[in-house]
Amino acid sequence: MRTIRLACVVAGAILSVGFLVTAQTRSPVNVQDGGTRQTLESIFIPPMAGAPFTCILHTEWVQFTPDGGTLTVVNQRRIARQGSGRFYQERWVLVPKNGQMESQMTHIQVADPNSHTLYTCTMGPNVCSLTNYGGTTSTVYRPAEMPTGPLPNGMGYITNAALGTDITLGLQTVRTRVTKTINAWVVGNDRVLTNTREFWFAPSLGINLISKVSDPRYGTQTFTVSDLMLGEPDAQLFEVPKDFKVQDERQASQ
Repeated sequence: MRTIRLACVVAGAILSVGFLVTAQTRSPVNVQDGGTRQTLESIFIPPMAGAPFTCILHTEWVQFTPDGGTLTVVNQRRIARQGSGRFYQERWVLVPKNGQMESQMTHIQVADPNSHTLYTCTMGPNVCSLTNYGGTTSTVYRPAEMPTGPLPNGMGYITNAALGTDITLGLQTVRTRVTKTINAWVVGNDRVLTNTREFWFAPSLGINLISKVSDPRYGTQTFTVSDLMLGEPDAQLFEVPKDFKVQDERQASQ
């Protein structure tokens, strides 16, 4: 025990001296505790063959403040898929709605289910990371629809409601609402929590043309497809951008 205590004291002394030297030769660094980081998950694009399209996806995320107000951020991005199942999508920064800040594109992604490759190209550094992609055209991807009934261990209850069919952007869509009721103290909540997922699924494309997710912990997220064009997209979208360096990371990802 004496050896351990002595080592801690010596290490602390070295750290203190190092800090004093740093403080004398460099400007102080401001730090703060607390805060959160949240990531919004967008709609899922499956590697579906024989259903090429191009569209614009609009995202709106509304979060609620304790005083009854709201904080809303938005963006829009282009998505395209070839008949082979290979798809392209852009990533843009979420910015305040009706604000002065303009959204900027941060990444381009091209996934190929046939060569099992995924290119993620980052704007700025102009670098494309090449990794493995596990999606296949033989897999049927559908929205998760938990059956109506109780959750395990008395956690709550699921209600799955089929709301019929609609015509959305000229395509037949199947509308579904899934409501999850979480009992008190399951996730630290002191009262019952209710969240809902409502989506207009287009079987011919394998994607949701409209999707609304509402949860009191995170707010309401709405995804809406517009400018939908059926048919083969521009082939240039699927090429690595000029002046971008490709870093092959497939061995590392394995």
